Amino acid sequence: MRRKKEQDGMVRVELKYCEHCGGLWVRETGAGVVYCDECRDKVADLPLQKKRSGRLTLPVAQPSLAERYRAVSDDEDGDMEAVGGVA
Repeated sequence: MRRKKEQDGMVRVELKYCEHCGGLWVRETGAGVVYCDECRDKVADLPLQKKRSGRLTLPVAQPSLAERYRAVSDDEDGDMEAVGGVA
């Protein structure tokens, strides 16, 4: 059945968005093209991306004020006495 469609001149297409400008266009099914005709030349002129190292690093944030306070209070005996008031 597939060969019959090819012989009839039918081509399957799929709706695709351009990964550069976001515009919609159709491409032949399975073509693997990700840029529209207008953007293909623009993207070809862009410098190549520097190759990233294969090692993955995750960002480490500074501890929040609450976390630092908790760490200090955990170091003490944990006895919290009311000072000048009622607990």
